[in-house]
Amino acid sequence: MTLKDKVAVVTGGSSGIGAATARALAADGASVVVGYKTGKERALRVVSELEGSHHTAFPVALEDSESVVRFAASVKESYGRTDILVNSAGFTMPVPHANLDALTDAMFDTMLIANVRGPFSVIRAFAPMLKASGNGVVVSMSSVSAFTGSGSSVAYCACKAALDTMTVSLARVMGPEVRLLCVSPGAVATDFLPGRDRAALEKIAASTPLKHVIEPEDVASAIMACITGLKTSTGVRVVIDGGRFLG
Repeated sequence: MTLKDKVAVVTGGSSGIGAATARALAADGASVVVGYKTGKERALRVVSELEGSHHTAFPVALEDSESVVRFAASVKESYGRTDILVNSAGFTMPVPHANLDALTDAMFDTMLIANVRGPFSVIRAFAPMLKASGNGVVVSMSSVSAFTGSGSSVAYCACKAALDTMTVSLARVMGPEVRLLCVSPGAVATDFLPGRDRAALEKIAASTPLKHVIEPEDVASAIMACITGLKTSTGVRVVIDGGRFLG
């Protein structure tokens, strides 16, 4: 129970990797705030199933800066502190890379806001509490798309690369009170990318050195390692892809 008396906030915590991370944090003793946009029932279900007590769910829309500010204020009013922030919320729209015309400006802007400006606005809103913690940590959900240039769309790849670089920039200025890291999964067994079924995931896994389908719990374990184990690391990414992109 290394996180006893700690408060952890997870955006996108109502499903997939976010929900798995909320469960792992609670199992290690943290009080968990599940941030959700539209999945209120899912978020409340996740909260009801977490180990321990003092967990809750609050709404937040990453594209709305005022909503993010209200989200942070609600956490401060309810808990008085935040020690851990996990930026798990994200969004993509699959577009073939070669079809430049299909990737419209509006689609690009939507993905940039959800995956780059949104996480930044959350970090900014929680920065005072994270710094006051004295041992704050931010883990943002990135992707191997950031450094491979392969993924659901050119825009998604660009967004995750921007998130990685933003993490480096913020790590420089928020230390020593706050560490910032990225976790970069490959293909994960969630419904994040429509049309990618279990057979596709198993085919991908078969081509990797570890031959293991990446589950949400695998990514959550990596996030927990960033929080509880990598105490002298900041501004770095941890890759969770079974070795798929080794040279």
